[in-house]
Parts: sequence; structure tokens; C-alpha cells
Amino acid sequence: MLWKRLEPRGPNRRGHLLHRLQDFSDLRSSETMRVKRRSAERRHDPARINCVTFPLPGEGPEQQLLKPDEWSYCDYFWADKKDPQGATSLPGFEVLLQKQLKGKQMQKEMSEFIHERTKIEEEYAKNLSKLSLSPLAAQEEGTLGEAWTQLKKSLHDEAEVHLKFANKLHTEVEKPLLTFRGDHFKKDLKKYDHHMADLRKQLASRFASVEKARKALADRQKDLEVKTQQLEVKLSNKTEEDIKKARRKSTQAGDDLMRCVDLYNQTQSKWFEEMVTASMELEKLEVERIEWIQQHLRQYTTLRHETDMFNQSTVEPVDQLLQNVDPSKDRELWVKENKTGEVRPVDMDI
Repeated sequence: MLWKRLEPRGPNRRGHLLHRLQDFSDLRSSETMRVKRRSAERRHDPARINCVTFPLPGEGPEQQLLKPDEWSYCDYFWADKKDPQGATSLPGFEVLLQKQLKGKQMQKEMSEFIHERTKIEEEYAKNLSKLSLSPLAAQEEGTLGEAWTQLKKSLHDEAEVHLKFANKLHTEVEKPLLTFRGDHFKKDLKKYDHHMADLRKQLASRFASVEKARKALADRQKDLEVKTQQLEVKLSNKTEEDIKKARRKSTQAGDDLMRCVDLYNQTQSKWFEEMVTASMELEKLEVERIEWIQQHLRQYTTLRHETDMFNQSTVEPVDQLLQNVDPSKDRELWVKENKTGEVRPVDMDI
């Protein structure tokens, strides 16, 4: 009955319709193959994690490190770090920012430590100075008395040494550690953070557009496949127009997907470049921080050695006087000053 409805003009019309049916059958087969091929390609797509595209393990050329053998930030913080408690993941760049903030905190705590060390030195100097004025054993005489007096004086000199040490600790170690990279540093880090976060948002938006376009293409392909199947059971001019229209929409959806993928790749490329630049800048800042702290902790040890040397110099006069202590001379001096008479008693006569 179908062929009779489509044969108003003689036997040649039947052959023509059979030829059209074969064409649409070939078209359906071609579209089916395209869908299968796209499905296969989709199975081999790179891994997409949090809107970032990564190669699948073992596929594609092996990537080389940007800065081999340097353990550079720009090579090891591309993926997001999973939260141990299962919350939202942390972008790799955020991990680098936290390292900077932690470094700033460690620097502050080191300054607080040196401050406490300074207070101890100041208190020690105060106590030494106070003790040097003690009247204890002030009445000791002779060479031993001189040595004792010098020992007490050395406490005063040592107190001066420790007070100077405390002052230098404050000005040359504590204060530089505290003031290195002031409040503006955190503001600069926030600028980095906002900039990279904006790029990730743009990347996520492009990724969503790609997924939407991918779904639209799949829907158009499915619609085209359905209409192609309908040709096998019902051939009409309307069906032919529908399939042409569906094919145009499928082609347009494919073009839209290619455009979205291109925009996504451009955005990801920009994010990649900014990641390399920013991570290397943070790496440079960390090197500067460590070298700055190293320099001032070395200054601490230098001051400490100087203090020991000056302390030694305060003790040297005491050592010299102690070497000169002479019990015989002290006895002579004491006897001369305190003698009561040198005539000895004799026997009594009857």
C-alpha cells in the first residue's frame, strides 16, 4: 500500500523512491557510526578533575618537568588537594598561599622567641648589677680581698655586656624578624588569591559551557538517528525535510561544541601561564624569607659569641688577681695592721 501511494507517475517512480530509501539508509548508518565513534572518543577523553583537564595515566607523550631537579613549585601543585575531612578540595595554588601565610606566622613566632630571650638577658643583667653592689664579704683583706672586690666588679661589667647583648638582640634580630614584610604582604597575597580564583571561576564557566554543548550535540545526534530510523518505515517529503533539518542542527551543535572547547582551552592555557608565573613568584618569596631569617639568626649567634668573648674579658682581671693571692703576704699585712705587741712573755723570777 505504501508503494502504491508513492507511485502516481509510472514504474520509474518506484526505482527513484527505492534509490532515496537506500540513500537515507546509508545516511542512518553513517550517523550511527559517527555516534559510536564519538562515544569511543569520549571514553578516551583526558581526565577532567574540578574543571581542569589532565591526561589519563599511560596515555599521550610523557610530560617533562618545567624545572627538573629543582622541586619547583611550578611543577607540583597543579591538582587540587583533597580535604582529609571530606570537605571541599583545596586548589594547589591555595596550598602555596597557605605556605606563605604559615611562613609569616613562623617568622612572627621567632621574633616573639627572641623577644623573650631579650627579656631574660635584661633581667639577668639587672640581677648581676644588683649583686655586684652586695656588701657581702666586703671586709675581706689583703690580696684575697682585692681579688674578691674585682670579682664583684666583674659582675657589674658582665651585667653591662648582657645589657648590650639584649639591646642588640632587639634591634638586630627581633625587630627585623618582626617587621620583615609588613601588613601589605598579606594584602598582596590576597590579590594573588583573588586573581587565581577568578581564573578558576572562568575555567569552571567554560567547562560548564562545554558540557552543555556536549549534551546538546548528543541530543541532536539522537534526534537525527531517530528520524533516520523513521525513514525505513515511512518515506515522505516531510520526513525527508525533518531529517535535513535535524542534520543541520546536529552540525550546528557540533560547531558550537568545537567553539566552546576552543574557548575552554584558551581559558585553561591562560590559567596555566598564570599558575607558572605566580607559583614561581611565591617560590622566590619563600627563598627570600628563608635567607632573611638565616641571616638574622646568624647575627644572633655572632652576638652570642661576642657576648661570651666580652664576658671572658671581664673575668680575666679576676683570674690575674687570684693568681697573685699570697697567704703569707696577706698574713703580713694583717699582722702589721692588727698586731698587739711583739715582745713575748718570760719566766717569773723569785
